[in-house]
Amino acid sequence: MNSMLESLPFDWISEIINLATEWIVVVNREGKVLYMNESYCEFVGRSADEVIGMPVVDVIENSRMHIVAKTGQAEVAEIHPIKNTEMVANRYPLYVGDELVGAVGTVMFRNAQDWIEYSKKVEPLVEELNYYKRKFEKELNSKYSFNQIIGDTPVFNATKNLAEQVSASSSAILLFGESGTGKELFAHAIHDASPRRNFPFVRVNCASIPEHLLESELFGYEEGAFTGAKRGGKKGKFELANRGTIFLDEIGDMSLHMQSKLLRVLQEREIERVGGSSPISIDVRVIAATHRNLEKMVVLKEFRQDLYYRLNVIKIDIPPLRSRINDLPLIADSLIKKLERKFHRNGIQISNEVLQILKSHHWPGNIRELENVLERCINVLNGKVITPKQLPLYLYENPTSQKNTVEFEKNVSQLNNQNTIKSLKEMVEETEKEAIKRALIESQGNKIEAAKLLEISKSTFYEKCKAYNIKS
Repeated sequence: MNSMLESLPFDWISEIINLATEWIVVVNREGKVLYMNESYCEFVGRSADEVIGMPVVDVIENSRMHIVAKTGQAEVAEIHPIKNTEMVANRYPLYVGDELVGAVGTVMFRNAQDWIEYSKKVEPLVEELNYYKRKFEKELNSKYSFNQIIGDTPVFNATKNLAEQVSASSSAILLFGESGTGKELFAHAIHDASPRRNFPFVRVNCASIPEHLLESELFGYEEGAFTGAKRGGKKGKFELANRGTIFLDEIGDMSLHMQSKLLRVLQEREIERVGGSSPISIDVRVIAATHRNLEKMVVLKEFRQDLYYRLNVIKIDIPPLRSRINDLPLIADSLIKKLERKFHRNGIQISNEVLQILKSHHWPGNIRELENVLERCINVLNGKVITPKQLPLYLYENPTSQKNTVEFEKNVSQLNNQNTIKSLKEMVEETEKEAIKRALIESQGNKIEAAKLLEISKSTFYEKCKAYNIKS
């Protein structure tokens, strides 16, 4: 480093100091000036040759440089009144080796106007930072409590009571239920009722994150871990959830490779960032959720048995809407109030005729489907009362999907009782066709939902639809 400085001409070094700090003064232990740059000399009205060796208090009004040179105590961002103005100054003790030899002073802002101009530049950045901080904190809080979980049937009350009872512990929870039954709502409520409520609630949809990104999303990464990695690295979801709760939705869609990494985290209570070399201890409660049959997946070697037992400490089965159809009026009323706020409407009611139609539907999409139906009704509603005219045609013209189930079972029965024996391949193909058609009806033509109902991958579902020339 010394050789590098020696290669710079003295006038260069002097100009660099002027540019880098604007005003600077250096004193020895006795408080006498050893150096003052040109711009500072101009401000105090003295020449550089004149100030050298003078006591700093005779050069700079209200100076405290001599005090810092004696005490070795830094004074940072101090208000310094001078020449009927106020500057913001820093004063640092100057050590060479372990010996205090003097002090260095710099001026951050030469007057109030400088500070005002600087504040104007910084203020928008601070506001933006506070905005994202508030947004971040809001997103890491639970949004729902048990009071917002609607239902009064015995089967649902038993589920809700169990969830409330286990909220106080830190044991892992596995939420099982069909798509749209409210698994995430239960996860929010469990966190809200737990001792961890004041700490983060972090949500992760394991099915929506590409496999090659899931590890870094869950566990974070170090700087330079891969091309495009952020400077300073990034915290993963587990680190963000420390002392709180992490909700792993669609855990059944996680690959075996990631399952093994997750198992280690649950066992060791520590994570290791991608590209990192040292483990990071964490204290996180895990709530996992799935609509898939994990027990069957364990048998088929599609889900790790040891991970299943780690997650399945407390299993909560959330019943589908068709199993608690008497709750439908209560749920519908709650959803109407929510939609009224969204659409700035009020006083909307559901006719008894509509309620009977809704109660006769099979609800393969559960509460999510019910909310979509009611939102559609409000969009086309002119008055205050929802009548059958506002309902989607598939509900109004065919109020129960049980008919589809009966037809499917009838077709399978006819297939089994045919006198002409078909090949096993033909029988399997016909059964698959009917199953796919039924799933599409149940999911209202949504192929992704239909694939979930059949518990097969999206790609497999699309391939079979193409092979059997099935269109939604």
